[in-house]
Amino acid sequence: MTQPGQIGDGGAADVARPWTLCIDIGGTHVKSRVMGPGGEVVGTPVKRPTPRPATPEALLAIVTAIAETLSFDRVSAGFPGVVVGGVTKTAPNLDVGWAGFALGSRLEALLGAPVRLANDADVAGLGVIEGEAVEMMLTLGTGLGAGLYVDGTLVPNLELGHHPSGINAETYEERVGDAVLKRIGEPAWRQRVMAIVEQIRPIWNFRRLYLGGGNARLLRQADMPADVQLVDNTAGVLGALRLWEPAGARLDVVSH
Repeated sequence: MTQPGQIGDGGAADVARPWTLCIDIGGTHVKSRVMGPGGEVVGTPVKRPTPRPATPEALLAIVTAIAETLSFDRVSAGFPGVVVGGVTKTAPNLDVGWAGFALGSRLEALLGAPVRLANDADVAGLGVIEGEAVEMMLTLGTGLGAGLYVDGTLVPNLELGHHPSGINAETYEERVGDAVLKRIGEPAWRQRVMAIVEQIRPIWNFRRLYLGGGNARLLRQADMPADVQLVDNTAGVLGALRLWEPAGARLDVVSH
């Protein structure tokens, strides 16, 4: 990484410290950007394809290569699977080698900075929630991620995508994941997404549901119910920054 005080590509030297390297690890891409404490973007966001196979070592090599070009003081990361105490438990859209992998501590050793880590959908929701009553985030991408929040407090690792949908013995992810979208086409996929929204509504009685992830761009806000809001792909990095707020310190996201 560049030395503290230096600027990565296109950065601004007058942005206050600390700078947070926000990493969004996905089944298709690894996205990152450095942000100041007020959400200011420092330098140019970086996006790389997720390696295949997406083993821990292959993905860590991508993250390390990105970090070497940037200046930062701390790291936040969203990971597509269950994360407990900085250890990844599952990663169904990456590789079986992630079961029981101490990602938080490995990132700290490789990057030389403190790390906070959480499920990627949980992190994305932190970037958009208002902190009132029950709110949910669904991320539509390679798979289906989900985040649940009660009065602004995260209920971590929901993993709704792997729950049975009650249709054809399929999980929710098997109903609306990216592979299914390519097979059935956008109109049928949109119908399935909206059916899931209505299916989960009486279970959680959310005040607001957010739909994000790369494939949310295929939906239109005009077609959404009043309590459903589309959000763009910046939610992941903004949520990652929030892991360093005082409320984030109380979550089970710290790697040590």
